[in-house]
Amino acid sequence: MKVTIFQIDIAWASPDENVENVRRLFNENTGSDLYVLPEMWATGFATTPHDIAENEDSIALSWMRETAVKHRCALSGSLLIQTASGEYRNRHYFVTPECVSFYDKHHLFTYGHEDEFIKPGNDQVIVTWQGRRFLLLTCYDLRFPVWSRFGRAGEYDAIIVVANWPESRQQAWRVLTRARAIENQCYLIAANRVGDDQFCHYRGGSLIANTKGNTIVEADGNYACALTADLDFDKLDYVRGKFKVLEDRDL
Repeated sequence: MKVTIFQIDIAWASPDENVENVRRLFNENTGSDLYVLPEMWATGFATTPHDIAENEDSIALSWMRETAVKHRCALSGSLLIQTASGEYRNRHYFVTPECVSFYDKHHLFTYGHEDEFIKPGNDQVIVTWQGRRFLLLTCYDLRFPVWSRFGRAGEYDAIIVVANWPESRQQAWRVLTRARAIENQCYLIAANRVGDDQFCHYRGGSLIANTKGNTIVEADGNYACALTADLDFDKLDYVRGKFKVLEDRDL
């Protein structure tokens, strides 16, 4: 499976501008099976969502749907959404040509006051694309291994993490992404942003890691870019069948 991560700078509270930037980047990187975007990629990480959140018919989600259908691919990334009932959600969408699935971020970033206006989700979500299973996580979720534990969350082949993870905690990002891949014996696909907002500087470090925590591809600088890699899921099956770590996990 060919996977592309879009590591982007995000214009604050400007869905039109961000969609146009992503559209341009997509048109320069067609041909992948799966595209992964950062957390709140259409607005930036807004913990006070009033007048910033999109509704469930957002321009960003519409672009994801149209692109999935036109190019027969899947797209993953989170948006700041106000639901029909008026609740705000940090909603990680997974869009295919056939359907739209989503995961509402469970671990809200209380240090940054995300919990004051945004409602958490309570369900772990695993989606299927081209016969393979993906666990959806969002940013701060990465710090909580029990939530994403293989078998507890359900069985999956890869974890997708979308994030606005700041440079000040970059070492934690580097360690935790690899740890989740190793302990769950899966691929880990992590999309982070670059640039600045009113709170933080973001250095990116988007990556794909394998079951050993080794890097398959990684952004090595503070710039917007596309990262592409081919994931060999047959090799994943072979590794799991030979080195049966998951059978010895704590239940």
